[in-house]
Parts: sequence; C-alpha cells; structure tokens
Amino acid sequence: MRIARCGTWYYRGSPISRKPLVSLFASVLKREPDGGYVLETPVERGRIEVEDAPFVAVELFWRDCACPDTGKPRQCLTFRTNLDEMVTANAAHPIRVALCPVTREPRPYVLVRPGLEARISRPVFYELVALAQPETIDGREVLGLWSEGAFFPIDDLPAEEDAEGDLISAA
Repeated sequence: MRIARCGTWYYRGSPISRKPLVSLFASVLKREPDGGYVLETPVERGRIEVEDAPFVAVELFWRDCACPDTGKPRQCLTFRTNLDEMVTANAAHPIRVALCPVTREPRPYVLVRPGLEARISRPVFYELVALAQPETIDGREVLGLWSEGAFFPIDDLPAEEDAEGDLISAA
C-alpha cells in the first residue's frame, strides 16, 4: 500500500476510491520509531509507503475560541483533512513549516495524531499566511499564527536596513 503526496491511497498500484475504506485504514495507521508507517490491527501488521504525510489539510476554519483571557490572541484554527477528520492547532497539535531542500519552498504541516501529520495544502497555507502576525521570539522577529493560546512561527521576518545600510529590527 502507498499514500501519495496528494493524499490518495493506493493498493497494488490502483487508487482506493471508497472514502470509508480509506478512513478505516487511516484509523489503524501508526508511525514507527524509525520514521516508517504501518497499518496495525490486533492480529496483523504491515508496512505502508507514505510519500510525504499521510493526510492533507484541505480546509481551514477560523473562529474566536472560548480560551480564558490571557491577553494573547484568542483565535482557533481548525483544519479539515482529506478524510474529514477535524484537528485544531494547539500545543498538542502544533503547526510546523519545513523547507523543501531543493526549491526552498515552505512545506507546512499540522500534527493530527501522535506521529501522524497532515500536509497543509497550498490554498489553506495562503489563508494561514493572511492570518499571520509578527511576534518577537527569543529576540528574533518572526511571522506566525496563534491558535488556542499557542503561537506557531511560520517564517523569520527579514531584517531591514537603514539609510546607512545598517540592519534594523523588522518590527
């Protein structure tokens, strides 16, 4: 079995078109300590090839959440995956952005379950970028997202130069 980067599941080279069957397989998907993936039931266990991430975040829902007032932004970012699983970004379900080693393009992910991430689709990532806010983290100016009181950096803000060419804060 194989999960393509686009989120399509394949069995012996043919796409599995029945979403309930894919959801059943996804419910027994686990991540191995070596980084590999397995489908594991009480009586059987088999390796599965995953090209990127096993899920794709295909839709974003933004709302004010009912978090206690901490003085920090109180928005909640909830994603719907290609298998209709809902996951809200928070400390237990962080958003992270990796860079493609070849193109240096951002590859954003959200943790769905322990060891299992959803790649955030490009249109959804563009929505996230529109919601991003600048913050200072450990003396660095970063652009990031708040959700359920947790902040997730998505990129460093470039330093600016003054008229003399000296670097100044990006804020």
